[in-house]
Amino acid sequence: MRHLPCPPPRRRGLPAAAVTAASALLLTACAGSGAPRSAGEKARAVVPEAQRSAGVLRVGSDLNYPPMEFRGSDGGPDGIDPDLADALGTVLGLRIEIVDTPFDKLIPSLNAGRFDVAMSAISDTPKRRDALGEDGIPTGEPGVDFVDYFMAGTSIIVRKGNPKGIRTLKDLCGQTVAVQRATTQDDIVSRQVAACAREGKTLQVHRFDDDAQALAEVAAGTAVADLNDLPVAAYAARTTDGGNRFEVAGTQSQSSPYGIAVNKRDTGLRDALVKGLDELMRNGQYDLILAKWDVGVGAAQAAAINGGL
Repeated sequence: MRHLPCPPPRRRGLPAAAVTAASALLLTACAGSGAPRSAGEKARAVVPEAQRSAGVLRVGSDLNYPPMEFRGSDGGPDGIDPDLADALGTVLGLRIEIVDTPFDKLIPSLNAGRFDVAMSAISDTPKRRDALGEDGIPTGEPGVDFVDYFMAGTSIIVRKGNPKGIRTLKDLCGQTVAVQRATTQDDIVSRQVAACAREGKTLQVHRFDDDAQALAEVAAGTAVADLNDLPVAAYAARTTDGGNRFEVAGTQSQSSPYGIAVNKRDTGLRDALVKGLDELMRNGQYDLILAKWDVGVGAAQAAAINGGL
């Protein structure tokens, strides 16, 4: 059987435009029975039939965590993760559809089939991969696989001028902090509560559904600090009230990778994402997106599967 030659891969600006389902099918089919010639073709060749036939990759994301993901001035998804997802969609020949979902519902919704992957500054941790409870014992719920694509540490964000002199986690003892629930920072603060208790100092924790509420507590003085990922802390400090409301205190800690969460059964999709991300890193699109948001310090060298500790 003869095959028509492939058209050149489509390139998109940031944010990327949607690719039609027909284009996605053409990009996959045109490679023919021979070996794919480029990294992009290799990535498209292993996209599972479910996504290939639909021409769509549905991505769960909590659009309330700038600059990682948020709603832009037009009400649509904006930020680092949406930009990376759009670029990844171009490589894989798929249109990206983002499903706005509360952070603590992302993994349960993913495993329930509401979307194909979850991409929302989700730290790759054994707890999430293996669905472990607070006691480290499996909950019986399904875990997920991660395709790691960015490195981020935890930062402490305080009111401008740092009136309480917060520099380290130990400085939080005897104070009140605010965090978004079900995050890595929630886990860090929970461990710090026990450490403070051993010193006879109570650490109060206010937990919220989104980080904007946690930052509002800091701004109001109800909490002395909020813990969040370095890109988010730096963005809030730089942009809120022209940089006059918050500052990042001390240095970041517990660096860990962000990963795209994938149902453990979807190994084909997981492997396609690895190939797609590696192509973005190879062709320079990945670095351009990180530079756009001034987060190049978190660049990964290659996509990895379940690389978080």
